[in-house]
This record gives sequence, structure tokens and C-alpha cells, in this order.
Amino acid sequence: MTTTSPTQVGSPSAMPEPDTGGVLSGPYRALTLGIVSVVLLLAFEATAVNTAMPVAARQLHGLGLYAFAFSGYFTTTLFALVVSGQWCDRRGPLAPLFTGIAVFGAGLLTAGTAASMWLFVAGRAIQGLGGGLVIVALYVVVGRAFPERLRPSVFAAFSAAWVLPSILGPLISGAVTQHLGWRWVFLAVPVLILLPLAVMGPALRRSERARKQSRDRLDPQPYDRGRTVGAAMAALGAGLLQYAGQRRDAVGLLLAVAGAALLGPAVVRLLPAGTLRAARGLPTVILLRGVAAGAFFAAEAFVPLTMVTQRGLSPTLAGLTLTPGGLAWALGSWLQGRPGAEKHRDALIRLGFVLTAVAIAGAALVLVPAAPTWTAAVAWAVGGVGMGLAVASISVLMMKLSTPEETGANSAALQLSDALGNVLLIGLAGVLFAALGGGSLAAAQSGPTPVAPFAVIFLVMTGVALVGAAVSGRTSVRPAART
Repeated sequence: MTTTSPTQVGSPSAMPEPDTGGVLSGPYRALTLGIVSVVLLLAFEATAVNTAMPVAARQLHGLGLYAFAFSGYFTTTLFALVVSGQWCDRRGPLAPLFTGIAVFGAGLLTAGTAASMWLFVAGRAIQGLGGGLVIVALYVVVGRAFPERLRPSVFAAFSAAWVLPSILGPLISGAVTQHLGWRWVFLAVPVLILLPLAVMGPALRRSERARKQSRDRLDPQPYDRGRTVGAAMAALGAGLLQYAGQRRDAVGLLLAVAGAALLGPAVVRLLPAGTLRAARGLPTVILLRGVAAGAFFAAEAFVPLTMVTQRGLSPTLAGLTLTPGGLAWALGSWLQGRPGAEKHRDALIRLGFVLTAVAIAGAALVLVPAAPTWTAAVAWAVGGVGMGLAVASISVLMMKLSTPEETGANSAALQLSDALGNVLLIGLAGVLFAALGGGSLAAAQSGPTPVAPFAVIFLVMTGVALVGAAVSGRTSVRPAART
């Protein structure tokens, strides 16, 4: 799977550009605004789900499946990422991008009208299909339409697009959940689909027409059926592992073995060689994306539930706990894009993981009754800075270490690692939560859930983030050459 090279997308014949100017100048303005509008859609959905989920899961009598509502999204994303990558390389990003947005909206409607927790999880899975199609298409747009010098700023804009949803999302979602019901959190979001359709469409079509007229464009690549089959195996295997973790019986053991047998070979095929053993350079970069996303979001999924069940906060206030994280993420991403940051990529990634570990451990302090409730909000601000530094730096480093022929495949691999990390670690958190009694007691609504499930989840994810910090030194290809 290939896409245009950094030199090609910056050439006059492919996309006329000034030698100076930012992402809001001349030919880049409409595309940048379009990309930001798409990310805004995803961001509003994510913040809304985090705020509404504790109430939705309890009303649907499915708190034992709480983690499935998050991991189910990323499970189907695994499959959609590979499909989107090949679709983009053969036909361009236009079709997968807008198809993904439409599918994403259908998933929101399914979740919002769900009569049971399993149907709700199915809606989240449909959203994952749409989200997977969209995110790879966005990366391909960045690789094709923006020169290398502007890509750190584009990735910073990705994070900046989370600022407004981080501020208003929990307030709006919490108010809607309390006064109108959690269903309207999902049923109202599809209206936002009109924004990216209106802004992105004309600019992207102009960009694709310019590329088709370019002498430097690459020929479409043949369809790789093996990668699609591998992606389906990975998604099915991950789903079986999650379901097996909920059963914890002989049938569950058989399902777990089958899931591992499907997932293992598929991951080896889909990710760059050496990823699972953290081989130096690009494989470690790809691996760290999954480690960062999995640890942070697995912990984040349980922060609002912790605040509701352990500290008695309303859905609105519980959701607001995450707001500083979104704002700080944008700050961290902006800092990594500043002049002079390029020569410190390794250190920025390591610092990001350390701050993430500190944040997850800090959020666990709210389990202590004497700790003020704002402790979690402060901790999540620290984690947001860490994730902004690490994730954006990982994206920039991935493109720097990729040849022109590998850019598309490695962009998809980066997103696959992200989704896989989320699936496995959120799934693990769900298994721990159910095994330690959190689901059954909470589902009965007989009182607050025990502390142990939350404490163990936060402890495990803190450890995962620290492992990421330890491995981050392997992102350098030739450490001996460093000074």
C-alpha cells in the first residue's frame, strides 16, 4: 500500500504552494478547516460518550459490559483501518472519508435507539467501522496535500480541534443526559455530520483533481486481499478474546484460545516486522502508539464511572473531570510542533509517557475519600500534556522514518496499533472490572461499586505507561550517532 511521497505532495505540479506560509495559507486553508471539522465531529462524539456512558449502562442494565461499549468501537476499527488504507491507495481518500462519516452517523443512531446493552454495543461497533474509514483517509490527505514542513502543524491542529469539545462536550452531554436522557446525546450528534461534508468536500475534490493531473502521481496499487483477511481475523480474534474474558468458564477458555490463534498471526502480518518485540526504529514507533493510546484511554474510560459511583458526582461534573485533559493535550501537541523540538523527539516521547503514568496514578487518588474530587481533573491535565507530546511526536517520527512507498502502509499500521492497544487494554480493564465484582454490584444499583476494580485498573495502566517510557529510547535508529 503506497501513497504520494513528501516531495511529491509539495511539488508545484501536484499541489502549488508558497515556499513560506502556514496551514491556513493559500491552497491549504480549506483543507485544514475541513480536516479540523472532521476531527471536531469525532471529538464531540468521544467526549459525549464518556459523559453519558455511566448512565446509559445502568439504565440498560449492562454495566458488566461497560468496557465493551468502548472496546467494541476499536475492534471494528481494526478491520476498517486496513480497508480504508487500500481504498485510499486505489481510489483516493474522498470515497472512504465520506462513506466513513455516513457509517459513523448510522452507528450513532443505532446506539441512541438501543433497547439493550448488546444492541448499544453493536451501535458503537458500527461507529468504529466509520471511524476507521475516516481516520486513515485523513492521514492520507495530510500525506498527499501537505509538505513535510507543515505536517507537525497539521497534527497539532488535530489536537487543537479537541479543545472546544473538551470544554463544551461534557457540559452539553451532561445537561442533555440529566434533563432529556442519555439517548439524545447520540441522536443529536449526527447533525454535526453536515459540517465536515460542507467544508471538506469541495477542497478535497480540488486537491484530488490537481493530483490526478500531476505527472508525479503514483499508479493505483493492486488490491491486497491478504491484508483484508488479516484485518478481519484481527477484529474477530479481538472480539472473541473480549467475550471470553466476560465468561471466565470452560467455553470462555476455548474462545480465548481461538481468539488468540486468530489475532496473533494477523497482527504479525499487519504490523511492520519487529513491532511486537520493539525492534529499534520504526517498529518501536508503531508499537508505542498502541501502548500510549491503550493505557490512557483504558484508564479514561473508567474515570467518569469512578466519579459517579465512588464520589457521587452528577454525569455533568463527572464528564468535566476529563475536560482539562483535552485542553492540555492540545497544549502538549502545540509544544512538540515548536521550532527546535525536532531534535528532541525521543525525549519528548519519553516525557509524554512519564506524564501519562503520573496522571493515571493521580486519578486513582480519588478512590481515597480524603482526596478532593478535583484531584482527578488535575491529574488528567497532566496526562493530556503527556499524550499531546507523545502521540503527535510519534506521528511525526513515523512519517520521517517512512520511505515514500511505505507512507500509506505505515500510516495504516500506526492507526492499527492505536486501535489494537485500545481493544486489548480496554478489554483487559473490562475483564478486571467484571472479575473483581464491579459489574454485578453496579448493575444492581445497590450502592457504590467496590474500590478494588478501579484501583487495579489504574495500577495496571500506570504500569503499562511506564513500560512505554522504558521502551521509548528504542525509537532512534542509530543511538550511537546521537550526541
